[in-house]
Amino acid sequence: MPQPQARRGARRVRTHDPVRVRTALAAQTEVLRGAVRALCAHPRAAELLAAPTRLGAWAVGDLVVHLCLVLEQIPRRLADPVPDGEALSPTALLRRAPTAAADVASWVRRTSEEEAAREEAAREAAAPGGAAPDGPSRGGPDGGRRVPSAARTGERFDAAADAFLALLDGPEAADPQRRFPFRFGPVLLADYLLTRLLELVVHADDLAEALDRAARALGTESPVPVPDAFRHDRQALAALTRLLADTAAEAAPGGAVELRVPPFAVVQCVEGPRHTRGTPPNVVETDPLTWIRLATGRTSWADAVDSGAVSASGERSDLSGLLPVTG
Repeated sequence: MPQPQARRGARRVRTHDPVRVRTALAAQTEVLRGAVRALCAHPRAAELLAAPTRLGAWAVGDLVVHLCLVLEQIPRRLADPVPDGEALSPTALLRRAPTAAADVASWVRRTSEEEAAREEAAREAAAPGGAAPDGPSRGGPDGGRRVPSAARTGERFDAAADAFLALLDGPEAADPQRRFPFRFGPVLLADYLLTRLLELVVHADDLAEALDRAARALGTESPVPVPDAFRHDRQALAALTRLLADTAAEAAPGGAVELRVPPFAVVQCVEGPRHTRGTPPNVVETDPLTWIRLATGRTSWADAVDSGAVSASGERSDLSGLLPVTG
């Protein structure tokens, strides 16, 4: 297969078309809406919502609530004051984002008291008379709360998705100078929207993996396709693959290794002798989903190489010390 050519010399900063990013976000949001609706309509939805995920103490229900929070965050905070200072780049945002699977539970504990209070109020408001929601109880990051019922989970996701899609169609999202408050500093809203692809694609993969495992344990059919067959929006996959490849190149600048993720990205990274012509001496090649899982800590370098999902040639081609690139 012909490979795209890596850029030579100093690495230029890749730009992303904000209209295409918003289109990809809208499409991936609808992909997730379909998955959540299928989950909530499943005859064993309560058990599936209570099933564990690969994200620390989170159950499937926690993961869906987190996705609601991701969709709700920008519409809710759009009018918040933005601190002064230089806006963070998308790659800088990703390198600080706690998206590696091992870090999710600690991220929950670091969530602000205000955010926790808002979530608690939302849970109480969803239950009749302020009682606990009526899903099955289980241990979790907050010490054993009950999982919201399938009906309330679906309703909340629909509302969050509608608010997010309205934002994407609004003038604020189209404003190239609009800034947004991030906990590590200001960021251009267009750049922050680009990083939301990480949440929506990676957590869709988390959801598909958890539901596949839970369905097999329950002896039933998963409400969504298995992870490798899950139909992510192609434009979302492309943009996220490129963003994570650029983040790796920024974290380990150099030209000793050529990282290829066809058909979407090729970058040079890792300090050492730079390849200038012919076949590169150190090449890593993988598919987009495997690269996204590696870059976010969902799978290990050793497992990906052993399974054949990653091809690595050359004495400098071991990228295990660089991964994950987020967090």
